[in-house]
Amino acid sequence: MHKIIVTGGAGFIGSHVVDKLLTGGNEVTVIDNLSSGKMEFLEHHIPDKNFKFVKLDMLELEKLTHAIKGADFIYHLAANPDVRLGAQNTKVHLEQNIIVTYNLLEAMRMNKQQNIVFTSTSTVYGEASIIPTPENYGPLVPISLYGASKLACEALITSYCHTFDMRSWIFRFANIVGERGTHGIIIDFINKLRKNPETLEILGDGQQRKSYIHVSDCVDAILFAVENSHEMANIFNIGSNDTINSTGIGELIVKEMGLKDVKFTYTGGKRGWKGDVPKMLLSIEKLQQLGWKPNNNSKSSVSAATRSTLGKI
Repeated sequence: MHKIIVTGGAGFIGSHVVDKLLTGGNEVTVIDNLSSGKMEFLEHHIPDKNFKFVKLDMLELEKLTHAIKGADFIYHLAANPDVRLGAQNTKVHLEQNIIVTYNLLEAMRMNKQQNIVFTSTSTVYGEASIIPTPENYGPLVPISLYGASKLACEALITSYCHTFDMRSWIFRFANIVGERGTHGIIIDFINKLRKNPETLEILGDGQQRKSYIHVSDCVDAILFAVENSHEMANIFNIGSNDTINSTGIGELIVKEMGLKDVKFTYTGGKRGWKGDVPKMLLSIEKLQQLGWKPNNNSKSSVSAATRSTLGKI
């Protein structure tokens, strides 16, 4: 049993991490300012004596330092997850991703805490020329402010680990989908089709081809890697072994919703928005060699996520 802090634990992926950690018998404290997270994702844990919730803005360093004291592990998922937002608000990922991560590392340093688990992103790779993209690919040239902020966080974490004898587990995610998802292509398509079940507008040319993984596989991979890797900085991709394009996702969602004769329209261009990477597939060979493999591929992940989302929105 460990005492664990989960920052951003009221969010989509964070709340699933909390579920799994509590099931494993750990004491879990969630720190979240509820700017994008939802308390309803955690309500079922409130009676659990091993669960605690602290509403806190991580830009407040002194309060943060006190809140994390005594924890064995810190799972750092707090971030602004909206990749597209950076093109409209250039400050949001600086503050909510980079500064928040710096504050957490400073709080850990002052408390002499050693273990940090960090959720990064495939967008740190930018438009990679090697696909599937391995963890040692470089140079890393992100094309979104979100990707840049996550890469900056990775650099801060590994440098703090080296300088202050910490250990880190850094996970670069493909597209994570599933129950409690709050944004992304699946929710976007469902909302559009509910407004107009005859036509679906798809951003770009519909050929953007990416890897998707179900949140249950993602959380299993995180906990498996933390248990089985012991370097100073452990960096892993998490994804599936295949891809699906935007049009294919549209077809799956139309089928799950029981619709017929839906016309697809496209906004044009190879990107859905500024900073969109048209093709992404991560190599998960490193994790597989450690002994982990996903239960779902991209198609089954999207289908399962669509079914769970349709039941909620």
